[in-house]
Amino acid sequence: MLDLTYETPKPKVIAGAKHDWELVIGMEIHAQVSSNAKLFSGASTRFGAEPNSNVAFVDAAMPGMLPVINEYCIEQAVRTGLGLKAEIHLRSAFDRKNYFYPDLPQGYQISQLYHPIVGEGEVLVEMGPGVARLVRIERIHLEQDAGKSIHDMDPNMSFVDFNRTGVALMEIVSRPDIRGPEEAAAYVTKLRQILRYLGTCDGNMQNGNLRADVNVSVCLPGQYEKYQATQDFSHLGTRCEIKNMNSMRFMTQAIDYEARRQIAILEDGGSIVQETRLYDPDKGETRSMRSKEEAHDYRYFPCPDLLPLEIEQGWVDDIAASMPELPDAKKARFMGDFGLTDYDANVLTADLESAAFFETVAKGRDGKMAANWVINELFGRLNKQGLTIAETPVSSAQLGGMIDLIGSGEISGKMAKELFEILWTEGGDPAEQAAKHGMKQVTDTGAIEAAVDEIIAANPGQVEKAKANPKLAGWFTGQVLKATGGKANPATVNALVAQKLGL
Repeated sequence: MLDLTYETPKPKVIAGAKHDWELVIGMEIHAQVSSNAKLFSGASTRFGAEPNSNVAFVDAAMPGMLPVINEYCIEQAVRTGLGLKAEIHLRSAFDRKNYFYPDLPQGYQISQLYHPIVGEGEVLVEMGPGVARLVRIERIHLEQDAGKSIHDMDPNMSFVDFNRTGVALMEIVSRPDIRGPEEAAAYVTKLRQILRYLGTCDGNMQNGNLRADVNVSVCLPGQYEKYQATQDFSHLGTRCEIKNMNSMRFMTQAIDYEARRQIAILEDGGSIVQETRLYDPDKGETRSMRSKEEAHDYRYFPCPDLLPLEIEQGWVDDIAASMPELPDAKKARFMGDFGLTDYDANVLTADLESAAFFETVAKGRDGKMAANWVINELFGRLNKQGLTIAETPVSSAQLGGMIDLIGSGEISGKMAKELFEILWTEGGDPAEQAAKHGMKQVTDTGAIEAAVDEIIAANPGQVEKAKANPKLAGWFTGQVLKATGGKANPATVNALVAQKLGL
């Protein structure tokens, strides 16, 4: 069970010319639902297909075409809600959000404003050992994605690709609980991790499958506490939305710039205009995109083509029964079962593939040793060569077998690093490779004792120094290991050295 005892991090404070200011951030995450077909059609969702090849008649808004709800997309939304400890609404409804843009062929987007499928939930965002921010989820609603306008293929024309049109999106809306740029990035990272564990979104930000709209405002110290007491948003200052962030680094830069821009305006006696802005990473600044629309500007009304969606509690319970172990629970189990540190458990549970690999290696073995080899040696080498855990040349069985050789005393830690290199480049069975390359550790006490006696007899001066200062006995261990080509068991050597010197 996860220990929820944690300290809440302090808000980010930015010093202005006149006052200190605090940041307030809310997030709207657009997560593409992992499904083979779109929300209201059977068209494929495959990324990278030829432009306009994954388009059904309903996606293209052909006359007389009616949407049909994809049940699997509903299931994925419910599964996401359960993963975020959220309320699942057994009755929800779709609305039309009306606006006109070339990549929206219908002239409206089918979304959920008044009756979303998922209600309030939460995400625990860790900012360090024992430090975490609990971010409240306000709602999750389903909606269609729009198409993609392409402006860089011709100097005089723009093109439109409708492949993405109608793909199911979950919009995950947080409360304004995030208090700094690093927290915002950590929140998106944690949410992405949960979605990937659930299998409801692949979280590929480069492909646009996970995008973040970041609402930023600034307020004077103490104002946020007034908001918490009254739920009056006026205490938080006017917010501006930074649209379509798909990079953690750019997100933190954009938030920091936007906060300082707002502070400069406020301290100069001006007021913040609520608007949507874009971040220009080349210039390192945000710029105005459009004034912020309110719900009435979109002329929302219930979608006449879709009846209200009603699901049964039994169906929700079946989904809940099939839920996987989620990151926080897996981390707590790894710390308990394998004795891992908070840091190591975080690294190993960052994604499902890494966690599964480690658990296979650690099963029935020393968990800390397994973690050290997986994190320091394997992950270090993978990162250096730009490989993923799925592409590792050293399998979990090979790494586990190598750790068994260390545990049985057949090879030393130094030998193990050499063996790891051989397994990386040549593969093969660890025990067979160790034997082939003459790596078997000498455990014969008689042979080691003879080497110890020889070194002691040849170095009487060093013997006297070691007797006066026992810490110097390590010199003898080093000499014996050198004399045996590093194959003597270090623990046996240490014991014999201490015995012979009378330490």
